[in-house]
Amino acid sequence: MRPRDVHIPLYDMLQAADAVASFIEGHSGEQYAQDLMFRSAVERQFEIVEEAMNRALGIEPELATRLTESRGVVDFRNVIAHDYDRLADATVWDVAVNHLPLLRARIAKELASANSHRARELAEGTD
Repeated sequence: MRPRDVHIPLYDMLQAADAVASFIEGHSGEQYAQDLMFRSAVERQFEIVEEAMNRALGIEPELATRLTESRGVVDFRNVIAHDYDRLADATVWDVAVNHLPLLRARIAKELASANSHRARELAEGTD
């Protein structure tokens, strides 16, 4: 069995956050609201961010203290998945524009920190 590595879901979150950023760049909330394919693409990437967050927390529960948004991320995924009929396009747009960039920065910092710890372990032969 492959050991569980927190790097993988952290990287998946980073890629999905970058995808959302690239999708919304140069667009407006109105364009988002009017385009089903655009909305579907953004929401799918949010699902990946949120599922990867769950996996990362399962591997390293103390990550929740460093990524304080983790509970909100999981809750947002539940809204997308289970309360889709009550999900406002403006809410998704707001999260994409105003909240995801901060989360992305924290994920990148966490990934960099995890990578430096892993490099030290390998250098010290404690792997």
